[in-house]
Amino acid sequence: MRVLVTRPEPESVALARVLRVLGHVPVLCPMLDIRFREATVDLTGVQALLFTSGAGVRAFARLSPERHMAAFAVGDATAAAAQEAGFATVRSARGDGVALVDSVAEHADARHGLLLHAAGAHVAGDLAALFAVRGFRYQRLALYEAVQAVTLSEEGRSTLESGPLEGVLFFSPRTAEAFVSLVTKAGLADRCRTLTVFCLSDAVAAKATALPWVAVRVAAEPNQQSLLALLPAGTFRP
Repeated sequence: MRVLVTRPEPESVALARVLRVLGHVPVLCPMLDIRFREATVDLTGVQALLFTSGAGVRAFARLSPERHMAAFAVGDATAAAAQEAGFATVRSARGDGVALVDSVAEHADARHGLLLHAAGAHVAGDLAALFAVRGFRYQRLALYEAVQAVTLSEEGRSTLESGPLEGVLFFSPRTAEAFVSLVTKAGLADRCRTLTVFCLSDAVAAKATALPWVAVRVAAEPNQQSLLALLPAGTFRP
């Protein structure tokens, strides 16, 4: 299956490798550009780090040498990014924000200190409220900003215009929203009538439905494995 990958780099590149192994043909068309911020990371009183994206991992790693503190990741892809960055103890919640809170509550003690979330300027959900219910102190540190792309990538636009394409992958509401805006601006909305969109969650799908897809598919669980399981079987390529 030829599928459009809309994640920001380098997540889109990593996902493309996985798709090729599964026998699919990825077309890279990032919707967001990650821009790191300069900040002071103070780990006084912090018992664990929270990561909800690979960008958060990279943003933290460039500002702090700390790699021994417990790290909780929202999903396997983010956990892999943390491991690649050198973090010694990483736990994957394999889900969404609620799953992350559950994972922390199971493996950490609210009496042992603060939870520091290395995050972007825009976040989905209210982790602070969810952790407060469990008795944890939570702090979000905005270390990067995900800026919407101003145009479709050359490869993405040409494939949408005339190349063979069967599906589009969305991992976040902002990504879906950006795609809707850019495709509409480019006059390519009707092209979606022959495409299936694969969404990480209902919240993502809600943003995507502004376009006339032939079908909208939503992952059974909000993680990459469940999302990719929606794709038809490809031709295995080692």
